[in-house]
Amino acid sequence: MLAQDWLALLAILVCLALSFFFSGSETALTAFSRARMLRMEKSGNRSAAIVNRLMEARERLIGGILLGNNAVNIAASSLATGLMLAWFGDVGVVYATVIMTAVVVVFTEVLPKTIAINAPDRGALLVARPIRWVVTILGPILIWIERFVRWLLSSFGLKIGESQPILSAREELRGTMDLLHRDGTVEKHDRDMMGGVLDLRELQVLDVMIHRTEMITVCADDSSEAVLKAVLDAPVTRIPLWSRTPDNFVGILHVRDLLVALQEAGGNLSKIDVVSLARPPWFVPTVRPLTEQLKAFRRRKTPLALVVDEYGEVMGLVTLEDIIEEIVGDITDEHDVDLPGVWPQPDGSVHVEGSVPIRDLNRAMEWNLPDEEATTIAGLVIHEARLIPDVGQTFTFYGFRFGVLLKDRNRITSLRITPLARNPIFGIASDHMKGSEAR
Repeated sequence: MLAQDWLALLAILVCLALSFFFSGSETALTAFSRARMLRMEKSGNRSAAIVNRLMEARERLIGGILLGNNAVNIAASSLATGLMLAWFGDVGVVYATVIMTAVVVVFTEVLPKTIAINAPDRGALLVARPIRWVVTILGPILIWIERFVRWLLSSFGLKIGESQPILSAREELRGTMDLLHRDGTVEKHDRDMMGGVLDLRELQVLDVMIHRTEMITVCADDSSEAVLKAVLDAPVTRIPLWSRTPDNFVGILHVRDLLVALQEAGGNLSKIDVVSLARPPWFVPTVRPLTEQLKAFRRRKTPLALVVDEYGEVMGLVTLEDIIEEIVGDITDEHDVDLPGVWPQPDGSVHVEGSVPIRDLNRAMEWNLPDEEATTIAGLVIHEARLIPDVGQTFTFYGFRFGVLLKDRNRITSLRITPLARNPIFGIASDHMKGSEAR
């Protein structure tokens, strides 16, 4: 072999090495985690800062990588073709095409991209500085390429930068958490907590409040002995007081205030004025967003508020714990029951009290029942059935069969919910008929 042949081989190897570098860099710089890179930059990592600056001009970055990669690939192929022609004559073109195709695809495309995709963050940090030099050197050429591409696209009616993402940032984050949970990277509890934080802005006080029918209240007109007994029997520390009528709330009684007053009175209940111990009630509207209510709780330094509708009627109460539970899940103590109102059955069905919130049921059972039109599971059945069902009636919608077990006047108090078999091809319930009714 002549000296010029060795030089040609050396130049081909250098071009292939550069192609390996550009291909791996392209994959690493498009697959790395933006969130982790931002955190590393805040921690003082200079390479991470370079990566983030490169991503601010993404079009120029991709253009520089593609320009460099294609230039070295074309150069390697041209040199290989000339070398094969010198060695084998006209048939050398075929040899050069076959050999360079195999080498480029395997060693400068698949191999570097596979390496980069398995460690994109580390790869992006390694190539950040040399790629910055490439983009800087090729800058003038890239500027003209960008202008030409924009002009070409605009001639076809396409405007760069006008497209909007289909999903909002919150939905993208929620999807990312679901994907990480499916891959086993994120636990269910952590995914649910993130989902709860994202949902706070969309939820209102009405969605999490304790309904009026479930509230624990005490009549302030009763004797001090009766009030004390009712307070001690209650599993809560703050109790709304009403006077004359159950709709006339006069204050919120804290158990600690009552016990302190009892101690100061030497145990003489007749000396205690329960109403004077109560703190003024705080009324909030049903439509207040949970984010605002959370801020209000922190500002007023009180964890309980009575919820009223547009007519000023008390609909229920909301506590700071109710909002926190939307994030972290149920907070139980020695007086609480795990999954209250939900009893899984051996046959796969679930007995549920009608007052159980849909969101709590979804979180506990890993279901996805809609909660836009109704707050409780009984409300969902009534909304879908468009009537108040009788005991024994069943309805099928959203891939579940709902059977009414018990009623109290016009309230559904107990239901049996049975998940239906899923179609293995389409992934839907085989007999899914939204709103169908069997009598």
